[in-house]
Amino acid sequence: MPYLLAADAVLFLHVSFVVFVVAGLALILVGKLLSWAWVHNWWFRVTHLAAICVVVLQSWLDVICPLTTLEMFMREKAGDASYSGSFISHWLEAILYYRAPAWVFAVCYTAFAVIVVLSWVWVRPHRRQ
Repeated sequence: MPYLLAADAVLFLHVSFVVFVVAGLALILVGKLLSWAWVHNWWFRVTHLAAICVVVLQSWLDVICPLTTLEMFMREKAGDASYSGSFISHWLEAILYYRAPAWVFAVCYTAFAVIVVLSWVWVRPHRRQ
């Protein structure tokens, strides 16, 4: 039981990470249009950029996310079913019945990262003096 709870906690953390990356960009763009000052926060923006860069690097190096690996390990220890492949591909397949080669995900992550980098031009981060 403790392993299953730990696996669920890691899954929650992983989903939170994905939401931070995806929703973060959406909020940055909407925040620019609505003049939200916090979308210029330097630390938020650096953390957001670093998060997507880690995802892109892992995808191009064909490295499974450590959170996926940890969750699968915990599920196996609990005697629960685990899955193969990456977190995103597993859940996309489970939700949308969509399969794609790993390179497709790498290209999508990279395109998303390019948009994040471009958002630095349109919505410039500010360091607090």
